[in-house]
Amino acid sequence: MGALVRLKQIVVYGLFFSSLCIISPKTVFAQDKAAPPQQDQSANHKTNWRIEPSLKFDTLCLLNTLTGDPYYLDFYRKVYDEFAPKLTPEAKAALADLKTKIKDEGKGIISARLCLLFSAADDTTLDQLLATIKKPDKLRENLSKTPYWDEDDWKNFEAIRDDLKTIFKWLKQIQFEKQWAEKAQPAAAKKAQEMLDHVKAFDVVPLIEQHLGKPLESDTITVYMLTYSQPHGIKITGTRFLTDIAWPFQIVVRNAVHEMMHPPYTLQGDADLKAVLDTLRADKFFMDKVEHHNPSFGYNTLEGFVDEDCVQALDQLITEKLGIALIAKSRWKQSDDGMHVLAVSLYQMMKAENYPSKDKSFRDFLVRMNNEGQFQPGKIEDHFQKMYGL
Repeated sequence: MGALVRLKQIVVYGLFFSSLCIISPKTVFAQDKAAPPQQDQSANHKTNWRIEPSLKFDTLCLLNTLTGDPYYLDFYRKVYDEFAPKLTPEAKAALADLKTKIKDEGKGIISARLCLLFSAADDTTLDQLLATIKKPDKLRENLSKTPYWDEDDWKNFEAIRDDLKTIFKWLKQIQFEKQWAEKAQPAAAKKAQEMLDHVKAFDVVPLIEQHLGKPLESDTITVYMLTYSQPHGIKITGTRFLTDIAWPFQIVVRNAVHEMMHPPYTLQGDADLKAVLDTLRADKFFMDKVEHHNPSFGYNTLEGFVDEDCVQALDQLITEKLGIALIAKSRWKQSDDGMHVLAVSLYQMMKAENYPSKDKSFRDFLVRMNNEGQFQPGKIEDHFQKMYGL
């Protein structure tokens, strides 16, 4: 089965929370055909696109498959069969421990956590990654300046440093860098140029800033074109994210819109936003989705779940304006077993108000909706029933 046919997910991920959306291949390609890309209407684009391969991020994404996790073998069975016979007992044990600590116990995604973490360093080679693992003070300093810093998260990283050291030394031993440079990099570089030719027509930054009500860190969006990242697209520090060589440009643009908006607000120290979460916590229909979904999807905290659904509702509005949106009703019926009921509700609230119109920021919109009783128990289910008539 081809990679595009197997396409299942786009993921954006915070260091220890995740945000995913499962997209049906039939929905993706049917909608892409029905909604052609936006035509260039202005010679002065604010969005600057950069697309390039990356050994570092491809290496970190490959670890998902190297653990032998069946979830990834659907995408990379041949890759696993190529590398598995080369695994030493030490490397195999380190990979197993990595999966236990990050996915099985931490309910996270190995590639997403590690790519975000190491995006705070300038490393580009295995030797540099090993040096950072040996002396991580600079990595800690850089990460502490981002919205993703958390002391407990850092302690979790400390617990896997020895595993990473063993794995990276093994990759050096089998000359993975040479193999990547000969096979993966040329194909990724070619796809990156083809992708750039398409996406440069889309001026997404102004729309993102308008809908968030705040500026992005940069007008430049950097996309790392990878070979081993399926089925995930991953947000890292700055206005950067990871995509896969298998995906068409419409997905990359949609992913860019989505990922640049994480996080859509600053929760820390905001009593009004925490009040929104408290109201949502009392909704049984919503909390059933939070507490009983497939943990492999991520969203395993209330905060992460709400963050993701907010961004999904926002990106739906923006991609509709760009002319590359998925059909909302189909999207949320098929995404992650239909768990994104808050996104369904928010989308309808925002459409009814012609968002953005009344509020200075998306944060203010959420607070106002809460103050007006729009998140009271039963409201989210009402919106869900309105869209799906179940």
